[in-house]
Amino acid sequence: MDKTVAIIGGGSAGLMAAEVLCGHGVQVDVYDSMSSLGRKFLMAGKSGLNLTHSEPFDAFVERYGKRKDVIRHWLMNFTPDHLRKWAGDLGVETFVGTSGRVFPVGMKASPLLRAWLKRLDETGVRFYLRHKWVGWNADKALVFETPEGIKAVHADAVVLALGGGSWRRLGSDGAWVDWLSQAGAEVEALKPSNCGFDVDWSEVFQEKYDGHPIKSVVLSFGEFRQQGEFIVTKEGVEGSLIYAASALLRDRIAASGNAVMSLDLAPDITEMQLAERLSKPRGSRSMASHLEKTVGMKGVKAGLLREFVPKDEFSNETRLAFYIKNLPVPLIATRPLDEAISSAGGVKFESLNDDLMLRSMPGVFCAGEMLDWEAPTGGYLLTACFASGRWAGQGVIRQLASI
Repeated sequence: MDKTVAIIGGGSAGLMAAEVLCGHGVQVDVYDSMSSLGRKFLMAGKSGLNLTHSEPFDAFVERYGKRKDVIRHWLMNFTPDHLRKWAGDLGVETFVGTSGRVFPVGMKASPLLRAWLKRLDETGVRFYLRHKWVGWNADKALVFETPEGIKAVHADAVVLALGGGSWRRLGSDGAWVDWLSQAGAEVEALKPSNCGFDVDWSEVFQEKYDGHPIKSVVLSFGEFRQQGEFIVTKEGVEGSLIYAASALLRDRIAASGNAVMSLDLAPDITEMQLAERLSKPRGSRSMASHLEKTVGMKGVKAGLLREFVPKDEFSNETRLAFYIKNLPVPLIATRPLDEAISSAGGVKFESLNDDLMLRSMPGVFCAGEMLDWEAPTGGYLLTACFASGRWAGQGVIRQLASI
């Protein structure tokens, strides 16, 4: 083998690029700063590895928002069905859950990762752990900090799959932003995606409901409207329904300093029906007891009403019914990037050619979450990371064939 490809980052995108390059007459070397590979992949599978989603392809692509036209090409090259077959070929069968999400039968990420790494090792991929990339030297060699000291590596092509800026303890620290900017790449600032938000809870609410789930509610914000659930935290709110709206909420906070989401706490009943039931005589019952008795509103949902319904309107049945259906919850800040499930921002597509190669650095390709795109949870993040790794790997093959 007379050519070497260095892949920096041993997550889903980097390992997929390595797989594509195997068997093409090049030595593939994977470098990672951590002591083991696939740390974030394993974390994603901690509560059940959501590999992809089974919804129709066109609907699937829509999940990528403003970057959908670019990502469509990756996904046509490696569809959710291809991903399921790929996992099956590694001995990991998948199934479709009730929500349409796709999981391994055993739910865990570790068997899939072990089988994958074994196959890559058997095809000649070399792995270098605890090798932290710190940029290039004057000779345009890759520079790594290793347990044995500084190491310089020359490669015929490079795939950067360094992740975004969330969960830095798993290896994605965003340190690459400065190095690529200095090398002429345009990089959009990293920001939280699929993240939680701060709410200025009262001390009483915070102490009583921290960690409580809020189930079967509809969140509305602008044109966004979705039913689901989320969790109250001592800082604010997080969970799947919040994550689904997080890009819109984050951008509004960035633009105006806050965002107010609206909650329908009782999606299965109309405002008129609520008002009618609440108007029944209360007698000696407390308002809390009356809410529970007439409309089933108790616990954390009742607490939310106490938190945000003006006191002078709480005893007005008509107004209370309105707030149950349209409760305004002010969000005051986005939670820190390091806490987010993923990050938005990254290398702008204007800095890359169609093969994901940096225009300012021929032979250097980018893949995965370090690119400027975002997607909701539900298998969309992982699928696009896999697909981008394959796309970049195929780009490397074409680039090496041209030199």
